[in-house]
Amino acid sequence: MQNNTFSGLFVGHNLITLNEVDSTNTFLKDAVSKSTPLLDGTVILAEKQFAGRGQAENSWQSEPGKNLTFSILLNPFFLPVDRQFELNKAISIALNDVLKKYFPHSAFIKWPNDLYISNKKVGGMLIENIVQGNKIRHAIIGIGLNVNQVDFPANLKNITSLKQELHQDYHLIGLLGEICSSVEARYLQLKAGSFIKINEEYQHQLYLRDEWAPFKFDGKIQSGKIIGITEIGQLILETEDETRIFNNKEIEFLN
Repeated sequence: MQNNTFSGLFVGHNLITLNEVDSTNTFLKDAVSKSTPLLDGTVILAEKQFAGRGQAENSWQSEPGKNLTFSILLNPFFLPVDRQFELNKAISIALNDVLKKYFPHSAFIKWPNDLYISNKKVGGMLIENIVQGNKIRHAIIGIGLNVNQVDFPANLKNITSLKQELHQDYHLIGLLGEICSSVEARYLQLKAGSFIKINEEYQHQLYLRDEWAPFKFDGKIQSGKIIGITEIGQLILETEDETRIFNNKEIEFLN
């Protein structure tokens, strides 16, 4: 359905709300694969998502009606496949821009796809790209944000929500509008070629950047300091002996 309450140019103007779905990313991927005509910036919002996915097939658990679980369709045909992490950086900054309105000194981007408030996870995202030639034809951006949920499964550690931190309820659609406007602004910045500025902001907002902290890699716990991200999205870690580069799942944060 059309939604004209969002202030941006296109992200969120076509908002499709589902009562229940396995995964908004899967729903959107299926629609795109069947050539369903969907506008650039279409948002699929789920009241209940029973098989939400995180990075590298991690599950995303969310209490129905309390949080934001949605996917955005973008068509970044201007972006070569070998620069796909630029989109990850732009969307991460966009989400953190919103969180910084509420947590100006404690909102961070945890590499590669999580959103943190101090030392606790408040959200995350999963970007799935559909490639045509050497360009990205469609990007399906799944986002989960803990908003009004305060009870979490005991096995989930270091997790929080906006309400748990600030002790008040938030209007989900209003917050979704803020996120869509922020995503659109950063996406247009990326489209305009502002790669250097986006990279600088992303690196500056990294969780544990330039801080010595414990990590687990090579089968043991070691001390390291994040000093940056490579062009293709690998983590650069300074250890006591050398500088190392890691892909996702090759290193575990222990904070």
